[in-house]
Amino acid sequence: MLTIWRRHNPARCRFSKRTETKCRCVIWATGTLPNGRLVRESTKLRDWTRAQAIIRQWEIEGEPPKVEAHKTIQEWKEIFLHDAKSPSGRNLGSETYRKYVLLFKQLEAFTTSKGVKYADQLDLAMLTTFRSTWKDNPLSSSKKLERLRNILKFALRRKWVKENAAEELDLPKLKQNPTLPFSEDEMQRILKAATDIRVKAFALVMRHAGLRISDTTTLAVASLGHNKIRLYQAKTNEHVYVPIPDFVTTTLRSIPHKNPLYFFWSGHSKVPAATSLWRKRLALVFKEAKIANGHTHRFRDTFAVNLLEKGVSLETVSILLGHQSVTITEKHYSPWVKTRQDALDVEVSRALSLGAGPI
Repeated sequence: MLTIWRRHNPARCRFSKRTETKCRCVIWATGTLPNGRLVRESTKLRDWTRAQAIIRQWEIEGEPPKVEAHKTIQEWKEIFLHDAKSPSGRNLGSETYRKYVLLFKQLEAFTTSKGVKYADQLDLAMLTTFRSTWKDNPLSSSKKLERLRNILKFALRRKWVKENAAEELDLPKLKQNPTLPFSEDEMQRILKAATDIRVKAFALVMRHAGLRISDTTTLAVASLGHNKIRLYQAKTNEHVYVPIPDFVTTTLRSIPHKNPLYFFWSGHSKVPAATSLWRKRLALVFKEAKIANGHTHRFRDTFAVNLLEKGVSLETVSILLGHQSVTITEKHYSPWVKTRQDALDVEVSRALSLGAGPI
């Protein structure tokens, strides 16, 4: 039978006895396994509940799990990224893959500065310090933390680490910004300020097709049919057709393009770089039009809200936006669902009609 206890560090902890457990010192296990083997080693955990689960597993399996030979962070990165990009592996999209490359780049720079070489040296304290170096806003930080958990899960499954310490890091508190579509007046000012026909066409496509800015940047000429745009939603791997007004089709067909295959992309630069360029162009338009808090995602919000206010179902809007789940659409656009508001109005009116009259 195994027992667990905290091995107190006199330099950092005010406790000294094994019976004192209200601290964050590393937990050790001592005792005898069912096969008679003596155990006295670290669980490399600080959470008491998780340590108890680990020693129960040790007792069932007859021995502590073996950890492979130390895997360097460089080796870990190469193996993970190869699997992430391989068509027979995880086959991640280019943008997602780029974010993992950036995460490993930041992790390598941090661990080098701390003299850390191996994956199993990344304990909770080290990862907490690593996260404190991030300059991201809360939303971006929460997404980066999920990626950090994923790469550690990858290492844990291969027994390069004993625990996924990133699971112990709390997600940052997020303040959900309300959906803010452009008003009709704001759209008119934007189109007036967009003196370049290509920029105006770009804004019209985002507004009337609900595309992400990266998807608009790489919009293919072949995707435009008779007042419809055939879209490939990268996040859901699905094709959908979005009807667009005649004047948007006419504007698109009239603009010059550097590459005969694409409306707005040369086809030579990297997509993130081209997307960034278009974001900057639109930022100048927002400034000229005096749009408060102008950013490209508001075109997408305007597209979605306009449909919902006209009674289009949340499920249909979710498909057109390319969301992976209708839950995501509901989270952002629930207040704008017309049918739901109509039902609320009916219920409130009925309740008022049953009242005893004015007070």
